[in-house]
Parts: sequence; C-alpha cells; structure tokens
Amino acid sequence: MSHKLKKVDRSKLSDRVYTELSSLLISGQLIPGDMFSLRGLADTLGTSAMPVREAVGRLVADRALEILPNRAIRVPLMTVSRFLELRTIRIELEGLATARAALNRSQRQLNRMQDIQIQFEVVRNCPQPNGKAAVRLNKNLHFCVYGAANMPILFDMIKALWLQIGPVLNYDLAVNSESLSNRQAHIHHKNMVQAIKMKQPELACAALVADLMSASELIMQKHVLSPG
Repeated sequence: MSHKLKKVDRSKLSDRVYTELSSLLISGQLIPGDMFSLRGLADTLGTSAMPVREAVGRLVADRALEILPNRAIRVPLMTVSRFLELRTIRIELEGLATARAALNRSQRQLNRMQDIQIQFEVVRNCPQPNGKAAVRLNKNLHFCVYGAANMPILFDMIKALWLQIGPVLNYDLAVNSESLSNRQAHIHHKNMVQAIKMKQPELACAALVADLMSASELIMQKHVLSPG
C-alpha cells in the first residue's frame, strides 16, 4: 500500500489524508480485507498519527473503513446482503442524479461525458484492455454525469456510497478480464450519454440502472463477495 500513497503537506492534513484514502477506496486500489495501522499510515504519509486518526474516524463513520478489536484498520469485507442493499440504494440515488443530469447538463458537461464515453470504449476494445484506465474512465464518466445534475447534496451522498462499493466494483473491473471485455457496459454508457444529450431523463435513468445491474451480476457470479 505504501507505494500508492503520496506525502502530504502540513496544512489541513486531516482533510488531505481523508481525500487520499477516499480516492484509493473509490478507485478500488484498496480492496475488502486490506489491513493497515495508524502508525503505518502516518509513516507512509510523513505525518503524525493525529490527522490520520481523524481521517480514519471520518471514513469509519462513512462505513468505508472499520477498526478491529486489535486496533487494526480494515477495509470491510463485502457480504452479499450488504452488496445488494448498496445496489438498491445506488439505483435510487444514482438513477435520480442521472435523470436530473439529462435536464440540467450544460453543453460543456455533455461534451465531457461524450469524450469520456469514447475513451472508455476504446480502452475496453483493446486486445489487452488496461484495467486501471478502464476503472478511471468508468468512475470519471459516472461522476461527470452525477455532477451535471447540479444537486451537491445528492452528489455527496453518491460519493459516500462509492466509498463503500468502490473496493469491490472497481477492483473487479481492474483485474477481471470478463468484466473488461463485457460489451454491455459499452452499450449502457453509450445509451446513457445519448439520452442525456437528447434530454430524455427516463431513458437516461434506465440506461444507468441497466449498467449497475449488469456490473453487479458479473461480480456476484465471480463469488468475490463474502457470505451473509
């Protein structure tokens, strides 16, 4: 994990540590079951334990990390029941954001979505797809859409969900060749962006839901979740 983290400045250390750890969780660079210590994190980041403790406390409150009885910090294991509950909530919140994006997006935001969607398709159509690039583009497309809804409270709620689901969702996309080569994601993304372009909120929401469902079904078939 040490090679994934960067040194941070002394100013606003807690916020910077929180942002750094959040980015690793959302991008799937930390996966369920990963464990580390406050001291180890502080040493890696080149700071004292206090801002790390504060950042970890915030992420524990977000349900993105947990503290074990031996005081070790762990990315929570993802059970089937928790995964399905998160999927249900994501469908409601992310579907709403996507529908609102179809109504509220600017031309600049639409252009950005279209650019990312094309890049995503190119990456996943390569003979040897780049998993890390696919993860980055998938995340960027979704959050570009959610940002275009112009609902900052909703955006923050979705980001909190991705803190929990990212370690499973994006890790699977990065390492699973079937997930990378599955053309359903291309189709759903293209349909979503097209519906947003045409200002059709119902169709945009339907494409988003289809994307979430197909991705989650692949993950469940791979048995990467814990029983429960």
